[in-house]
Amino acid sequence: MERQQLRPLFDRIVIKELEPDRVRQSGLVVPAGSHEPPPQHGIVLAVGPGMDWWAQVGLAMPVVPGDHVVFPAAAGAWVEVEEERLLVCRVGELLGVIESADELSTLRRAE
Repeated sequence: MERQQLRPLFDRIVIKELEPDRVRQSGLVVPAGSHEPPPQHGIVLAVGPGMDWWAQVGLAMPVVPGDHVVFPAAAGAWVEVEEERLLVCRVGELLGVIESADELSTLRRAE
């Protein structure tokens, strides 16, 4: 039988959550005494095409498969595909993309 993959629609993305011990190595810190769950990290597996009107105003999806993203604990919906737990959420729910200092300096020079 052929392996199944989840193809997101519109402005949705599919994320595989990273292991909690890997999250701690990222450097993000949640302040002590915070009652909100800490942000979660994951790798983007698939990206939808965006919304129909986006191309008309020059917008494109801001993430691509392979990006390391941070999202709130309450983002999207968890689904299971091929016994793998995946998050499907709208791209607007993301808190950000984690990039290396080298990537950021290259982006700043391009602007």
